[in-house]
Amino acid sequence: WQRGPALPAAVGALCRALPPRTRPAPDTLRRARFDRPQASLDFWKLLYVLLKQIHGGRWTESDAIGAQVRFVKWALWYHGYGRPQLQRLPADGSAGSRELLLAFSWLLHSLGLLEQLLARNRVQTGDETSLCMCEDDLPNSQESTSGAGPEDRVDVRYLQWLKGRLRLQWCSLHTQHQEQCRLLHKIHLFTSGSHMDQNLGHFSVTETDLIRQPENYKQLLQLLESETMQLEAFLEWKQLEPVYWQWMEAVLDNMAEEGNMCESHDAHVEKRRLPGVTSCCPWADKLTGQMDRLSRDLVALQEQLHQLVAQRKAVWWEKVAAREELQERFSATARKIQESIELKLRSLTSLCAPKKNKMHGLCRLVLRSKHSASKMGFGVSKEAVPAISAAEVIRELHVREASLQRELEQLRKQCRHRLDEIAEGLEGMICISP
Repeated sequence: WQRGPALPAAVGALCRALPPRTRPAPDTLRRARFDRPQASLDFWKLLYVLLKQIHGGRWTESDAIGAQVRFVKWALWYHGYGRPQLQRLPADGSAGSRELLLAFSWLLHSLGLLEQLLARNRVQTGDETSLCMCEDDLPNSQESTSGAGPEDRVDVRYLQWLKGRLRLQWCSLHTQHQEQCRLLHKIHLFTSGSHMDQNLGHFSVTETDLIRQPENYKQLLQLLESETMQLEAFLEWKQLEPVYWQWMEAVLDNMAEEGNMCESHDAHVEKRRLPGVTSCCPWADKLTGQMDRLSRDLVALQEQLHQLVAQRKAVWWEKVAAREELQERFSATARKIQESIELKLRSLTSLCAPKKNKMHGLCRLVLRSKHSASKMGFGVSKEAVPAISAAEVIRELHVREASLQRELEQLRKQCRHRLDEIAEGLEGMICISP
C-alpha cells in the first residue's frame, strides 16, 4: 500500500460506503492492484450486483458466473467504457482483477456510483413520488426507412396489436396509480394533526404501519442505523478521495510498464489524470457563436410574439365589447385561446431563459390545505429542502403537453406527406388516409 495510513482509511471508507450486501473487503482491492486471480471472482460479483442495482434489475447470489460476466461487459459497454482488454477477459471470471479494479474506479468517477447507490438504497419513511422537471434535450431522430428491405418490414396488424396491448397496460397502470393516490389521501387525511412535526402534520404509510405493528420498529431502526453508518463512511470517503485517485495513477503506471496498455492509452495517461478530464475543443468558439445568434433570434421572436398577442388581444376585446349579447358565448373560447397563448409564451420563455436547476428525483408527499398553504407558504418556511406545490407541477405539465401536441401534429404531417409519396408510386391503387 506504501501510501501511509491515509490509503487504507480511504479504501476502507469506500468499502463501507457501498451497500452492505455487496460490500467487499479492503484486501480485495489490494489483491486486484497486483492482478491476483483470487480477487477476480469477487470483483465480477461486485460489479454485477452494483450494475444490476443501477439498472433496476433483480439478482440472486446463485446467478451463474458466466451470466454475471456477460452482463458486466454489456453494462460497461453501454455506459461508454470501451476498453478492449476488459472485453477479452475469460468468461469464467478466473482472471482480470486489475482490469476490473480500473473499471470499478471508472464507474466511481464517471457515473457517480456511490451517489446513485445511496439514493436508490436509502430508507424511505415518508410517502414519496418521482418528479422530473428537467427539460428533454434529446434530439429528434428522423431516420429514413425508405431503404429498408423486405426482411425489415413489419406487419401493420402486429403493430396495431402491440399498440392496443400497450394502451391496455397503460390504462391499467393509470387506474392502479389513481387507487394508490386515493388510499394515500385517506391515510393523510385521517392522520392529520397527529404528527409531532408541524411541517408534515400527518403520518405516512410507513409510520402508520409502525403504529399498527410496533414489532417492525426494530427492523426499521436497524436499517436507519446501517444507512447512517453508510453515510458517515461516504463523508469520510469524500475527504480521502484524492488519496485513492493518486493510488489509481500508480496502478495505471504499473499497467503501462507491464505492457497491458496500448500506446494510445499511454499517451493519454501522461497527459491527464483519471478523475479530472480537460479537453480543448477547437469548435467550441464556433458553437458558442451559433448559440448566441440563436438566443438573439429567440429573444426577437419572443418580442414579436408579445406584440402580436397584444394586438390580437386588443382587437378581440374590442369586438367582444361591441357585441355584448355574444360575450358569454365567446368568453369560454377567449379563455382557451388565452391559455394556449400563455402556454406557448411559457414554452418560448423557457427556451430563451438560462437553464435553471429543475426539480428532479423523489419528493415527499405532504397534504396541504389552502389555509395552511397561504399561512405557511406551502410549508417551506421550516423545511431544509425546497417544496413544490401540485399546482406548479400541473402548470409545468400543461406547458409540456402543449409542446408535445405541437410536435405530434408536426410528425403527423410528415407521416401524411410520406404516405402520399408512397401512394403516388403505387399504380392502380387508391390510398385513403386515416
